[in-house]
Amino acid sequence: MGNATFNLRMTTTSYKNKNRGYQQLRVWEDAMEFFVINCKVFRSMPFELKRLGSQAISSADSVHRNIAEGYCRRFIKEYLGFLNIALGSLGESVSGLHAYKRAQILPEPVFVELDALSFKLENGLLKLVESLERKQMNGDWIDHLATQEPKITPNRPPPH
Repeated sequence: MGNATFNLRMTTTSYKNKNRGYQQLRVWEDAMEFFVINCKVFRSMPFELKRLGSQAISSADSVHRNIAEGYCRRFIKEYLGFLNIALGSLGESVSGLHAYKRAQILPEPVFVELDALSFKLENGLLKLVESLERKQMNGDWIDHLATQEPKITPNRPPPH
């Protein structure tokens, strides 16, 4: 990577378009926070537990990635599918947290923090899925980027 420098501020970007709209979702922000905390906690695990730590980080990483990928799909069925994958990855993460707590690998205060954040994230994902399912049932989903402008004919009086 040479002499490249990286600005690691996650939410500040000057690049905005319809495809990056997921960055405005509270649930995506929560998933990013969940991932960052998992990285901090699990990257320092002892050698014999590195595989478990890696899996914990990987499942947490999958949550925000699937929220973003689903958002970037134009069809609501695909979006919902990726949100359900994100919920599955979150379930995997939460199950791991409980297992690490029982095995006394994860200290109680860390478990409490991650469990509370995962609960908030899970509820946010469920609400988003419910909202999108309502849009799907009502036919309120727009699956194209272009908008149709009304046709106006110049120099013609409006119809009566």
